[in-house]
Amino acid sequence: MNAVLIAVLVMLILSLVRVHVVIALAIGALVGGLLGGLGFDQTVDVFTGGLGGSATVALSYALLGAFAVAIARTGLPDVMVNWVIKLVGRNEDSRKKALSKALIFFLLALVSCFSQNVVPIHIAFIPILIPPILKILNELGVDRRAIATVLTFGLTAPYIFLPYGFGLIFHEIVADNMAENGLVIVLSDIPKAMALPTLGLVAGLLIAIFITYRKSRQYEDRNIVGVQANQHQFTKWSVGSAVISIIATLVVQQLSESMIIAALAGLVVLLVSGSLQWKEADGVVTEGMKMMAFISFVMLAASGFAAVIRETGHVELLVTQASTIVGESQAAAALLMLVIGLFITMGIGSSFATIPIIATLFVPLGLAAGFSPLAIIALIGTAGALGDAGAPASDSTLGPTAGLNADGQHNHIWDTCVPTFLHFNIPLFLFGWLASMIL
Repeated sequence: MNAVLIAVLVMLILSLVRVHVVIALAIGALVGGLLGGLGFDQTVDVFTGGLGGSATVALSYALLGAFAVAIARTGLPDVMVNWVIKLVGRNEDSRKKALSKALIFFLLALVSCFSQNVVPIHIAFIPILIPPILKILNELGVDRRAIATVLTFGLTAPYIFLPYGFGLIFHEIVADNMAENGLVIVLSDIPKAMALPTLGLVAGLLIAIFITYRKSRQYEDRNIVGVQANQHQFTKWSVGSAVISIIATLVVQQLSESMIIAALAGLVVLLVSGSLQWKEADGVVTEGMKMMAFISFVMLAASGFAAVIRETGHVELLVTQASTIVGESQAAAALLMLVIGLFITMGIGSSFATIPIIATLFVPLGLAAGFSPLAIIALIGTAGALGDAGAPASDSTLGPTAGLNADGQHNHIWDTCVPTFLHFNIPLFLFGWLASMIL
Protein backbone atom coordinates (compact mmCIF):
# COMPACT_ATOMS: atom_id res chain seq x y z
CA MET A 1 0.00 0.00 0.00
CA ASN A 2 1.24 3.48 -0.85
CA ALA A 3 0.87 5.97 1.99
CA VAL A 4 0.20 8.91 -0.36
CA LEU A 5 -2.67 7.17 -2.14
CA ILE A 6 -4.27 5.98 1.09
CA ALA A 7 -3.88 9.35 2.84
CA VAL A 8 -5.45 11.28 -0.04
CA LEU A 9 -8.28 8.75 -0.43
CA VAL A 10 -9.06 8.88 3.30
CA MET A 11 -9.09 12.69 3.22
CA LEU A 12 -11.35 12.82 0.15
CA ILE A 13 -13.80 10.15 1.35
CA LEU A 14 -14.18 11.81 4.75
CA SER A 15 -14.73 15.19 3.07
CA LEU A 16 -17.37 13.77 0.73
CA VAL A 17 -19.34 12.27 3.63
CA ARG A 18 -19.35 15.76 5.19
CA VAL A 19 -16.71 15.29 7.84
CA HIS A 20 -15.19 18.74 8.37
CA VAL A 21 -12.31 19.26 5.94
CA VAL A 22 -9.85 20.21 8.72
CA ILE A 23 -10.63 16.96 10.56
CA ALA A 24 -10.42 15.01 7.28
CA LEU A 25 -6.99 16.48 6.57
CA ALA A 26 -5.75 15.69 10.07
CA ILE A 27 -7.00 12.09 9.96
CA GLY A 28 -5.64 11.62 6.43
CA ALA A 29 -2.24 12.90 7.53
CA LEU A 30 -2.23 10.56 10.54
CA VAL A 31 -3.14 7.54 8.38
CA GLY A 32 -0.53 8.48 5.77
CA GLY A 33 2.18 8.99 8.37
CA LEU A 34 1.51 5.68 10.09
CA LEU A 35 1.41 3.76 6.80
CA GLY A 36 4.57 5.57 5.69
CA GLY A 37 6.45 4.31 8.72
CA LEU A 38 6.77 7.63 10.54
CA GLY A 39 5.12 6.43 13.73
CA PHE A 40 2.52 8.32 15.73
CA ASP A 41 4.82 10.80 17.50
CA GLN A 42 6.81 11.72 14.39
CA THR A 43 3.63 12.08 12.30
CA VAL A 44 2.19 14.49 14.86
CA ASP A 45 5.46 16.44 15.01
CA VAL A 46 5.70 16.74 11.21
CA PHE A 47 2.04 17.70 10.92
CA THR A 48 2.21 20.39 13.58
CA GLY A 49 5.56 21.61 12.25
CA GLY A 50 4.05 22.01 8.80
CA LEU A 51 1.08 24.09 9.97
CA GLY A 52 3.05 27.31 9.71
CA GLY A 53 3.47 26.91 5.96
CA SER A 54 0.16 28.66 5.29
CA ALA A 55 0.13 31.05 8.26
CA THR A 56 0.62 34.09 6.01
CA VAL A 57 -2.21 33.06 3.69
CA ALA A 58 -4.49 32.34 6.65
CA LEU A 59 -3.91 35.81 8.12
CA SER A 60 -4.42 37.32 4.66
CA TYR A 61 -7.84 35.70 4.40
CA ALA A 62 -8.80 36.84 7.88
CA LEU A 63 -7.98 40.48 7.10
CA LEU A 64 -9.62 40.30 3.67
CA GLY A 65 -12.71 38.99 5.42
CA ALA A 66 -12.66 42.00 7.73
CA PHE A 67 -12.32 44.27 4.70
CA ALA A 68 -15.23 42.52 2.95
CA VAL A 69 -17.47 43.05 6.00
CA ALA A 70 -16.41 46.69 6.21
CA ILE A 71 -17.23 47.20 2.51
CA ALA A 72 -20.65 45.64 3.02
CA ARG A 73 -21.39 48.16 5.78
CA THR A 74 -20.72 51.13 3.51
CA GLY A 75 -23.85 50.43 1.45
CA LEU A 76 -21.98 49.60 -1.77
CA PRO A 77 -23.68 46.17 -2.06
CA ASP A 78 -27.12 47.82 -1.80
CA VAL A 79 -26.24 50.30 -4.54
CA MET A 80 -25.07 47.46 -6.78
CA VAL A 81 -28.24 45.45 -6.12
CA ASN A 82 -30.50 48.43 -6.87
CA TRP A 83 -28.62 49.16 -10.08
CA VAL A 84 -28.96 45.61 -11.35
CA ILE A 85 -32.63 45.46 -10.36
CA LYS A 86 -33.22 48.53 -12.52
CA LEU A 87 -31.36 46.84 -15.34
CA VAL A 88 -33.15 43.51 -14.97
CA GLY A 89 -36.48 44.70 -13.71
CA ARG A 90 -38.87 42.74 -11.53
CA ASN A 91 -41.18 41.70 -14.34
CA GLU A 92 -39.49 38.33 -14.93
CA ASP A 93 -38.23 39.47 -18.33
CA SER A 94 -36.37 36.31 -19.30
CA ARG A 95 -34.32 38.02 -22.01
CA LYS A 96 -33.04 40.70 -19.65
CA LYS A 97 -32.19 38.11 -17.04
CA ALA A 98 -30.35 35.97 -19.57
CA LEU A 99 -28.33 38.97 -20.71
CA SER A 100 -27.56 39.95 -17.12
CA LYS A 101 -26.40 36.41 -16.30
CA ALA A 102 -24.20 36.34 -19.40
CA LEU A 103 -22.69 39.71 -18.46
CA ILE A 104 -21.93 38.56 -14.90
CA PHE A 105 -20.37 35.29 -16.11
CA PHE A 106 -18.24 37.17 -18.64
CA LEU A 107 -17.06 39.83 -16.19
CA LEU A 108 -16.22 37.32 -13.44
CA ALA A 109 -14.32 35.13 -15.90
CA LEU A 110 -12.46 38.21 -17.18
CA VAL A 111 -11.57 39.49 -13.70
CA SER A 112 -10.44 36.08 -12.47
CA CYS A 113 -8.31 35.55 -15.60
CA PHE A 114 -6.79 39.01 -15.21
CA SER A 115 -5.98 38.18 -11.56
CA GLN A 116 -3.48 35.59 -12.79
CA ASN A 117 -1.78 37.35 -15.69
CA VAL A 118 -2.60 41.03 -16.22
CA VAL A 119 -2.94 42.25 -12.62
CA PRO A 120 -1.60 39.28 -10.64
CA ILE A 121 -3.54 39.63 -7.40
CA HIS A 122 -4.61 35.96 -7.44
CA ILE A 123 -7.56 35.32 -5.08
CA ALA A 124 -7.43 38.67 -3.29
CA PHE A 125 -10.33 40.04 -5.37
CA ILE A 126 -12.81 37.29 -4.42
CA PRO A 127 -13.69 38.22 -0.80
CA ILE A 128 -14.03 41.82 -1.96
CA LEU A 129 -16.00 41.36 -5.18
CA ILE A 130 -18.23 38.32 -4.64
CA PRO A 131 -20.05 38.93 -1.30
CA PRO A 132 -21.55 42.26 -2.46
CA ILE A 133 -23.11 40.67 -5.57
CA LEU A 134 -24.67 37.63 -3.85
CA LYS A 135 -28.04 39.36 -3.67
CA ILE A 136 -27.77 40.14 -7.38
CA LEU A 137 -27.09 36.48 -8.10
CA ASN A 138 -30.12 35.56 -5.97
CA GLU A 139 -32.28 38.03 -7.88
CA LEU A 140 -31.25 36.40 -11.16
CA GLY A 141 -31.59 32.85 -9.84
CA VAL A 142 -27.96 32.05 -10.68
CA ASP A 143 -26.68 28.66 -9.55
CA ARG A 144 -23.62 29.46 -7.45
CA ARG A 145 -21.97 26.24 -8.61
CA ALA A 146 -21.74 27.87 -12.04
CA ILE A 147 -20.03 30.88 -10.50
CA ALA A 148 -17.62 28.57 -8.66
CA THR A 149 -16.63 26.93 -11.95
CA VAL A 150 -16.19 30.32 -13.64
CA LEU A 151 -13.92 31.58 -10.85
CA THR A 152 -11.90 28.35 -10.66
CA PHE A 153 -11.45 28.37 -14.42
CA GLY A 154 -10.07 31.90 -14.25
CA LEU A 155 -7.75 30.94 -11.39
CA THR A 156 -6.40 27.88 -13.24
CA ALA A 157 -6.47 28.08 -17.04
CA PRO A 158 -4.52 31.36 -17.55
CA TYR A 159 -1.45 30.40 -15.53
CA ILE A 160 -0.97 26.99 -17.16
CA PHE A 161 -1.17 28.50 -20.66
CA LEU A 162 -0.13 32.18 -20.69
CA PRO A 163 3.47 33.12 -19.70
CA TYR A 164 2.53 36.32 -17.88
CA GLY A 165 2.15 37.14 -14.20
CA PHE A 166 1.63 33.96 -12.23
CA GLY A 167 1.74 32.13 -15.55
CA LEU A 168 5.36 33.19 -16.05
CA ILE A 169 6.20 31.94 -12.55
CA PHE A 170 4.53 28.59 -13.28
CA HIS A 171 6.28 28.23 -16.64
CA GLU A 172 9.66 29.09 -15.12
CA ILE A 173 9.13 26.51 -12.38
CA VAL A 174 8.35 23.87 -15.02
CA ALA A 175 11.36 24.80 -17.18
CA ASP A 176 13.82 25.11 -14.28
CA ASN A 177 12.84 21.81 -12.70
CA MET A 178 12.95 19.98 -16.02
CA ALA A 179 16.43 21.38 -16.65
CA GLU A 180 17.57 20.27 -13.21
CA ASN A 181 16.50 16.75 -14.13
CA GLY A 182 18.34 16.62 -17.44
CA LEU A 183 15.89 18.02 -20.01
CA VAL A 184 16.49 21.61 -21.13
CA ILE A 185 13.55 23.36 -22.82
CA VAL A 186 12.71 26.92 -23.84
CA LEU A 187 9.81 28.79 -22.24
CA SER A 188 8.12 29.26 -25.62
CA ASP A 189 7.56 25.48 -25.80
CA ILE A 190 5.28 25.45 -22.76
CA PRO A 191 2.25 27.27 -24.28
CA LYS A 192 2.47 24.95 -27.28
CA ALA A 193 2.44 21.90 -25.04
CA MET A 194 -0.32 23.22 -22.77
CA ALA A 195 -2.69 24.48 -25.49
CA LEU A 196 -4.65 21.24 -25.75
CA PRO A 197 -5.00 20.70 -21.95
CA THR A 198 -6.23 24.31 -21.67
CA LEU A 199 -8.88 23.59 -24.31
CA GLY A 200 -10.05 20.81 -22.01
CA LEU A 201 -10.64 23.40 -19.28
CA VAL A 202 -12.55 25.60 -21.73
CA ALA A 203 -14.74 22.64 -22.69
CA GLY A 204 -15.47 21.93 -19.02
CA LEU A 205 -16.40 25.56 -18.38
CA LEU A 206 -18.84 25.65 -21.31
CA ILE A 207 -20.48 22.40 -20.19
CA ALA A 208 -20.91 23.75 -16.65
CA ILE A 209 -22.47 27.05 -17.79
CA PHE A 210 -24.65 25.93 -20.67
CA ILE A 211 -25.66 22.42 -19.56
CA THR A 212 -25.02 21.34 -15.97
CA TYR A 213 -25.88 24.54 -14.09
CA ARG A 214 -28.02 26.29 -16.66
CA LYS A 215 -31.24 26.11 -14.64
CA SER A 216 -32.11 28.61 -11.95
CA ARG A 217 -31.42 27.79 -8.32
CA GLN A 218 -33.14 29.57 -5.47
CA TYR A 219 -31.34 30.96 -2.42
CA GLU A 220 -32.58 32.87 0.59
CA ASP A 221 -31.81 36.58 0.75
CA ARG A 222 -29.54 36.50 3.78
CA ASN A 223 -27.15 39.15 4.99
CA ILE A 224 -23.40 38.75 4.74
CA VAL A 225 -21.96 37.39 7.98
CA GLY A 226 -21.54 40.28 10.39
CA VAL A 227 -23.70 42.72 8.41
CA GLN A 228 -27.22 43.45 9.58
CA ALA A 229 -29.97 44.68 7.28
CA ASN A 230 -30.30 48.47 7.14
CA GLN A 231 -27.64 48.76 9.80
CA HIS A 232 -26.43 52.09 8.45
CA GLN A 233 -27.72 54.91 6.32
CA PHE A 234 -25.28 54.93 3.46
CA THR A 235 -24.37 58.07 1.54
CA LYS A 236 -22.63 58.90 -1.71
CA TRP A 237 -19.53 59.57 0.41
CA SER A 238 -19.55 56.14 2.03
CA VAL A 239 -20.15 54.38 -1.29
CA GLY A 240 -17.42 56.44 -2.97
CA SER A 241 -15.05 55.67 -0.12
CA ALA A 242 -15.78 51.97 -0.56
CA VAL A 243 -14.86 52.14 -4.25
CA ILE A 244 -11.64 54.05 -3.46
CA SER A 245 -10.72 51.54 -0.75
CA ILE A 246 -11.16 48.63 -3.17
CA ILE A 247 -8.92 50.34 -5.73
CA ALA A 248 -6.36 51.09 -3.00
CA THR A 249 -6.40 47.47 -1.89
CA LEU A 250 -5.75 46.16 -5.39
CA VAL A 251 -2.99 48.71 -6.07
CA VAL A 252 -1.24 48.08 -2.76
CA GLN A 253 -1.46 44.31 -3.24
CA GLN A 254 0.16 44.69 -6.64
CA LEU A 255 2.95 46.91 -5.30
CA SER A 256 3.63 45.10 -2.03
CA GLU A 257 2.79 41.56 -3.20
CA SER A 258 1.17 41.10 0.20
CA MET A 259 -2.55 40.50 0.73
CA ILE A 260 -2.09 41.36 4.41
CA ILE A 261 -0.77 44.86 3.67
CA ALA A 262 -3.39 45.31 0.93
CA ALA A 263 -6.29 44.47 3.25
CA LEU A 264 -4.89 46.82 5.91
CA ALA A 265 -4.65 49.59 3.31
CA GLY A 266 -8.32 49.14 2.39
CA LEU A 267 -9.39 49.24 6.04
CA VAL A 268 -7.30 52.37 6.66
CA VAL A 269 -9.01 54.18 3.76
CA LEU A 270 -12.44 53.33 5.19
CA LEU A 271 -11.42 54.43 8.69
CA VAL A 272 -9.83 57.70 7.55
CA SER A 273 -12.83 58.53 5.36
CA GLY A 274 -15.20 57.92 8.26
CA SER A 275 -17.17 55.29 6.33
CA LEU A 276 -16.10 52.83 9.02
CA GLN A 277 -16.35 54.19 12.55
CA TRP A 278 -13.39 53.63 14.88
CA LYS A 279 -15.70 52.17 17.51
CA GLU A 280 -16.88 49.58 14.98
CA ALA A 281 -13.45 48.52 13.79
CA ASP A 282 -12.98 45.86 16.46
CA GLY A 283 -16.33 44.25 15.69
CA VAL A 284 -15.73 44.37 11.93
CA VAL A 285 -12.36 42.61 12.21
CA THR A 286 -13.84 39.98 14.51
CA GLU A 287 -16.79 39.31 12.20
CA GLY A 288 -14.52 39.20 9.18
CA MET A 289 -12.29 36.65 10.84
CA LYS A 290 -15.35 34.56 11.67
CA MET A 291 -16.39 34.64 8.02
CA MET A 292 -12.96 33.48 6.85
CA ALA A 293 -12.09 31.19 9.77
CA PHE A 294 -13.04 28.07 7.80
CA ILE A 295 -10.77 28.94 4.89
CA SER A 296 -7.86 29.89 7.15
CA PHE A 297 -7.96 26.70 9.18
CA VAL A 298 -8.21 24.53 6.05
CA MET A 299 -5.10 26.26 4.69
CA LEU A 300 -3.20 25.57 7.91
CA ALA A 301 -4.27 21.93 8.07
CA ALA A 302 -3.41 21.46 4.39
CA SER A 303 0.18 22.56 5.03
CA GLY A 304 0.50 19.98 7.79
CA PHE A 305 -1.01 17.29 5.55
CA ALA A 306 1.41 18.11 2.71
CA ALA A 307 4.38 18.04 5.10
CA VAL A 308 3.46 14.52 6.24
CA ILE A 309 3.02 13.32 2.65
CA ARG A 310 6.46 14.59 1.68
CA GLU A 311 8.11 13.19 4.83
CA THR A 312 6.92 9.62 4.16
CA GLY A 313 9.00 9.39 0.97
CA HIS A 314 6.14 7.52 -0.65
CA VAL A 315 5.75 10.06 -3.46
CA GLU A 316 8.97 8.78 -5.03
CA LEU A 317 7.95 5.21 -4.23
CA LEU A 318 4.65 5.78 -6.03
CA VAL A 319 6.41 6.68 -9.27
CA THR A 320 8.86 3.79 -8.92
CA GLN A 321 5.97 1.40 -8.52
CA ALA A 322 4.22 2.96 -11.52
CA SER A 323 7.27 2.62 -13.78
CA THR A 324 7.42 -1.12 -13.13
CA ILE A 325 3.75 -1.50 -14.02
CA VAL A 326 3.58 0.34 -17.35
CA GLY A 327 6.55 -1.31 -19.04
CA GLU A 328 7.15 0.16 -22.53
CA SER A 329 3.60 1.32 -23.22
CA GLN A 330 3.52 5.09 -23.73
CA ALA A 331 -0.27 5.22 -23.41
CA ALA A 332 -0.20 3.39 -20.09
CA ALA A 333 2.77 5.44 -18.88
CA ALA A 334 1.01 8.74 -19.65
CA LEU A 335 -2.18 7.53 -18.02
CA LEU A 336 -0.43 6.48 -14.83
CA MET A 337 1.70 9.62 -14.65
CA LEU A 338 -1.42 11.79 -14.79
CA VAL A 339 -3.11 9.71 -12.09
CA ILE A 340 -0.05 10.17 -9.88
CA GLY A 341 -0.09 13.92 -10.51
CA LEU A 342 -3.77 14.05 -9.62
CA PHE A 343 -3.25 12.36 -6.27
CA ILE A 344 -0.15 14.37 -5.37
CA THR A 345 -1.78 17.72 -6.18
CA MET A 346 -5.04 16.76 -4.45
CA GLY A 347 -2.97 16.07 -1.35
CA ILE A 348 -0.66 19.07 -1.45
CA GLY A 349 -3.28 21.47 -2.81
CA SER A 350 -0.94 23.54 -4.97
CA SER A 351 0.18 22.93 -8.54
CA PHE A 352 3.14 25.28 -8.02
CA ALA A 353 4.38 23.19 -5.07
CA THR A 354 3.71 19.94 -6.94
CA ILE A 355 5.85 20.69 -10.03
CA PRO A 356 9.27 20.33 -8.31
CA ILE A 357 8.19 16.93 -6.97
CA ILE A 358 6.76 15.45 -10.14
CA ALA A 359 9.42 16.91 -12.46
CA THR A 360 12.08 14.99 -10.56
CA LEU A 361 10.14 11.81 -11.21
CA PHE A 362 8.48 12.43 -14.58
CA VAL A 363 11.48 13.60 -16.63
CA PRO A 364 13.48 10.35 -16.34
CA LEU A 365 10.30 8.27 -16.58
CA GLY A 366 9.14 10.19 -19.68
CA LEU A 367 12.53 9.93 -21.39
CA ALA A 368 12.70 6.21 -20.64
CA ALA A 369 9.25 5.76 -22.19
CA GLY A 370 10.32 7.62 -25.34
CA PHE A 371 8.18 10.76 -24.98
CA SER A 372 9.15 13.94 -26.85
CA PRO A 373 10.11 17.07 -24.85
CA LEU A 374 6.76 18.70 -25.70
CA ALA A 375 4.89 15.59 -24.54
CA ILE A 376 6.82 15.58 -21.24
CA ILE A 377 6.00 19.28 -20.75
CA ALA A 378 2.32 18.48 -21.34
CA LEU A 379 2.45 15.62 -18.84
CA ILE A 380 4.21 17.65 -16.14
CA GLY A 381 2.07 20.77 -16.63
CA THR A 382 -1.18 18.80 -16.76
CA ALA A 383 -0.22 16.56 -13.82
CA GLY A 384 0.63 19.66 -11.79
CA ALA A 385 -2.64 21.39 -12.63
CA LEU A 386 -4.72 18.25 -12.05
CA GLY A 387 -6.24 18.44 -8.61
CA ASP A 388 -5.72 22.20 -8.30
CA ALA A 389 -9.36 22.39 -9.32
CA GLY A 390 -11.41 20.17 -7.06
CA ALA A 391 -8.93 19.81 -4.21
CA PRO A 392 -10.47 20.72 -0.82
CA ALA A 393 -7.24 22.42 0.22
CA SER A 394 -6.51 24.32 -3.02
CA ASP A 395 -6.80 28.10 -3.09
CA SER A 396 -8.49 27.69 -6.49
CA THR A 397 -11.46 26.18 -4.63
CA LEU A 398 -11.07 27.85 -1.24
CA GLY A 399 -11.10 31.30 -2.86
CA PRO A 400 -14.48 30.87 -4.60
CA THR A 401 -15.98 29.33 -1.46
CA ALA A 402 -14.74 32.26 0.61
CA GLY A 403 -16.83 34.64 -1.50
CA LEU A 404 -19.86 32.49 -2.33
CA ASN A 405 -20.41 31.31 1.25
CA ALA A 406 -20.39 34.80 2.74
CA ASP A 407 -24.07 34.34 3.61
CA GLY A 408 -23.72 30.69 4.67
CA GLN A 409 -25.44 29.07 1.65
CA HIS A 410 -22.56 27.52 -0.28
CA ASN A 411 -20.97 24.21 0.74
CA HIS A 412 -17.25 24.00 0.06
CA ILE A 413 -17.12 20.30 -0.89
CA TRP A 414 -20.40 19.76 -2.76
CA ASP A 415 -20.87 23.23 -4.27
CA THR A 416 -17.25 24.07 -5.18
CA CYS A 417 -14.94 21.04 -5.04
CA VAL A 418 -17.16 18.40 -6.65
CA PRO A 419 -18.42 20.65 -9.50
CA THR A 420 -14.92 21.91 -10.34
CA PHE A 421 -13.42 18.42 -10.09
CA LEU A 422 -15.97 16.97 -12.50
CA HIS A 423 -15.88 19.81 -15.02
CA PHE A 424 -12.15 20.54 -15.02
CA ASN A 425 -10.11 17.56 -13.86
CA ILE A 426 -11.86 15.05 -16.11
CA PRO A 427 -11.42 17.03 -19.39
CA LEU A 428 -7.95 18.18 -18.30
CA PHE A 429 -7.00 14.54 -17.74
CA LEU A 430 -8.35 13.45 -21.14
CA PHE A 431 -6.92 16.37 -23.12
CA GLY A 432 -3.58 16.15 -21.30
CA TRP A 433 -3.31 12.45 -22.12
CA LEU A 434 -4.21 13.19 -25.75
CA ALA A 435 -1.55 15.91 -25.90
CA SER A 436 1.12 13.50 -24.68
CA MET A 437 0.15 11.05 -27.40
CA ILE A 438 0.21 13.43 -30.36
CA LEU A 439 3.03 15.85 -29.48
